[in-house]
Amino acid sequence: MEAFSITDIGEKRKINEDFVFCETSPVGNLPNLFIVADGMGGHNAGDYASKFCVEFFTQRIGSSDISSPIANIEEAIKATNDNLLTKAKENMELQGMGTTFVVATIIDHMVYIANIGDSRLYVIGKNMKQITEDHSLVEAMVKTGELDRDSARIHPNKNIITRALGANENVEPDFFEVSLEDGDIILMCSDGLTNMLDDKMIEGIVRENESLEDAVNTLVKEANINGGKDNIAIIIIKV
Repeated sequence: MEAFSITDIGEKRKINEDFVFCETSPVGNLPNLFIVADGMGGHNAGDYASKFCVEFFTQRIGSSDISSPIANIEEAIKATNDNLLTKAKENMELQGMGTTFVVATIIDHMVYIANIGDSRLYVIGKNMKQITEDHSLVEAMVKTGELDRDSARIHPNKNIITRALGANENVEPDFFEVSLEDGDIILMCSDGLTNMLDDKMIEGIVRENESLEDAVNTLVKEANINGGKDNIAIIIIKV
């Protein structure tokens, strides 16, 4: 297994509120662990939220004795959400903060995924498939037929998400289990990438670059050329 990760501030933002964790070695009972978090909130609250949640979550996983990967991840997400809400209550400047959170671990050619918010996980094999579902206003509009997929990418309310860590006491992540083939590539990213590049362009860049580092750097470069309106976080993993 190979993996490479990056965050980039983009062309328009003054603070990088994206945070990643990329570890191919064991973390607690998990043989590897990958996380993308895209924070939100006034002042430095978004920056704090994404970093705090990734660090607390990884520590929780590291000390957990739960054997089931999904149960392990679910417990750690709930504990992380509880602690983020506590931090917000303790500090007025942090009230209203939150973060998206997409988590993956690979065990015996299965990838176990949890997602809350609109950061994404794709599997690129024979085709490129988005596994996670955006918890966003525009995704809900696409589902009801009010908006087509192409218009959703540039909709003015694209940044309004309907679920996040820190949003309320009852956190509701989605969970997925996906079978992998040798050579499959997993791409995890914040919306700073997917709002600037469509899926076809992302897939083309990944396939054109044999080096994972080159692929990630090219994705960031092209996203910034296309406007770089948000922070960009990417993890790419080759099975």
